[in-house]
Amino acid sequence: MDSGTSEFAEGGHKSQAPDDAATSGGIITSRALVLGTLGAVAIGLGGPWVDHVIRGSYMTLDFSTPGAIFLLFMCVAIPQMALYKFAPRYRFTVAEMVTIYSMMIVASAICTGGLTALLIPMPTAAFYYASLENKYATLLTPHIPSWLVPSGADVKAPVIRYLYEGLPLGRSVPWANWLPMLLAWAPMLLALYLVMIATMVIIRRQWVENEHLTYPLTQLPLALIGEQERGFPKLLTNRLFWGGFCLPVVLGTLRGLHAYFPSVPVLNQMMAFPVFRQQLSFHVELSWALLGFFYLVTTECSFSLWFMNRVFFLLKGVLAILGIAGTENMGIAGGSKDPYFIHLGVGAFIAMVGSNVWVGRGHLKHVWQCAVDSYQKDDYDASEIMSFRSAVWVTGGSLLFMAWWLVQSGMPLSAVLLALVLGLILFIGIVRVVIEVGFASVEAPKPVTNVVISWLGSSYLGPRGVVATGLTYVWGSTTRSFVMCMVANSLKTAQTVRGKQHRLFWAFLIAIVVAMVSSIWLTLLRAYTQGGITMNNWYFNAGPNYVYTYLAAKIQNPSGPAWYGMGLAAVGAAIYYLMAVLRCRYLQWPLHPVAFAVGHVWMMDSIWFTAFLAWALKGLILRYGGNKLYLNLRPAFLGVVCGQFVINGLWLVVDQITGKTGNIIFWI
Repeated sequence: MDSGTSEFAEGGHKSQAPDDAATSGGIITSRALVLGTLGAVAIGLGGPWVDHVIRGSYMTLDFSTPGAIFLLFMCVAIPQMALYKFAPRYRFTVAEMVTIYSMMIVASAICTGGLTALLIPMPTAAFYYASLENKYATLLTPHIPSWLVPSGADVKAPVIRYLYEGLPLGRSVPWANWLPMLLAWAPMLLALYLVMIATMVIIRRQWVENEHLTYPLTQLPLALIGEQERGFPKLLTNRLFWGGFCLPVVLGTLRGLHAYFPSVPVLNQMMAFPVFRQQLSFHVELSWALLGFFYLVTTECSFSLWFMNRVFFLLKGVLAILGIAGTENMGIAGGSKDPYFIHLGVGAFIAMVGSNVWVGRGHLKHVWQCAVDSYQKDDYDASEIMSFRSAVWVTGGSLLFMAWWLVQSGMPLSAVLLALVLGLILFIGIVRVVIEVGFASVEAPKPVTNVVISWLGSSYLGPRGVVATGLTYVWGSTTRSFVMCMVANSLKTAQTVRGKQHRLFWAFLIAIVVAMVSSIWLTLLRAYTQGGITMNNWYFNAGPNYVYTYLAAKIQNPSGPAWYGMGLAAVGAAIYYLMAVLRCRYLQWPLHPVAFAVGHVWMMDSIWFTAFLAWALKGLILRYGGNKLYLNLRPAFLGVVCGQFVINGLWLVVDQITGKTGNIIFWI
């Protein structure tokens, strides 16, 4: 019943090029694939280097992909503009720029928190941090399959100890020990990414052409690429763009200088103080990038996000004062901590995806007909990067392989089926949130791992099943950055490509493989060189320990299925459905149901004020200046987004030259 639309009547921007611009988009060339591969390598090496060595501003953490935007801006602002002036026949076409950018954002979902920063430490941390107190050596490590860890892995084994403490002089990185493990994980991960790509191919037409969703994260790269100006980046000639650009650049410059010279004043963009008898913390934080993204969506969406978050915050405060809290141990990783809100949120995600299936049932029926009818001749999938027949069978075949692989790792079949279904729902739901409401730092209420253990019960799974389910953190906990969302945004930006669209599919695969190889190589090299415990603390210490402490507790204290949790999930689904019906039937209904699904996550507690500010500013602009003023000011907000990412990147260059570490300019 969720209409699923995000209308543009109130000033939203529908990124649709005129016919002449669309036809000038060109085709995906070999030159673009080569340069896109180099861009993916740059992201694959740069992301881990920034997170683990420089430890500066995160450039590959969220769906906003700051690293890719930074490189795109530098490419457009310098070589592309130079080619326009001095050698226009050699300039990059829109299709080429789309290809390069798409490969870089897909690589961003692989190189750090999306995969590599979990794939290396997660299977090995239980061996390194094992102690008499945590009992990892008796509760966990005996149940970790040997083919999922480096050969020779054991408590105190050199291949593990040197990963975290660094190699002794004269020793080299034990690549041979890691190769079997990486080859064992690779087919599973590639199958997952094929599912993500094929699923977005299946859904793209419904979201882009039937529902006309906003896709706010694509609007800056499309403007930089010059989609509507035959490839000329007209945005760079707009004074308002540069005005918005300079705001975070100036503030970021002061913050960067403050790290070198403490006497330089800096504007504090985050405040927090205790409330509800010091049970909760009231955050007021401003993110320039999210301010720009929220400006690009409807006021309904931005209002719903901050309002529902404050409702959840008030409810949490009341429950805290009354001493009412969920007692189920669901770990601390993920978007929420309280079990009540976790289960409500998961139910809302299920209803969100279910309502989207219902709204798009006509399209999905046609997709299925294309898949099973070899005589289908209406070219319904002519504009896709792969045929619907291929997409459906790739999805089915890849899911079957993933199920077999997970069973071999030790998960019961029932847990595998639940994990795959829930994982697909959470991934699709997160993508929907990002492309409709612009929440680029969103997380699922809880990783699929925790929900599976909760709903089936650790007593049913047994120690082997609990540990095997825990290893799904490598791919199931990456709800802040994953390939599916990057592909969805890439397919939106690729609308101007009018020939050889299938090359974009191969571009995705090339970017995935290149990013995996380059980021794994660099992460292992730096870990064995400097010691993993000196690298990013969350990835190599705190994160894995939180997970394994949770798994050990579940094995020591077996529990049955959380029936109350499944009941709350049903309540959450019902509330989401009711809000969707009200939104569909009553034009004055003010709340978007998506806000109910994500309004309780911890990240929303931090950036609710940014959503409020975007809503207030856009509301005033539309009220007193109308749609014309909104469109005129749009470049300024794109400049704000671009300025934050560019100043982050420039200070990373400075810090690399000077050797400075820990200089985070803007976090999100």
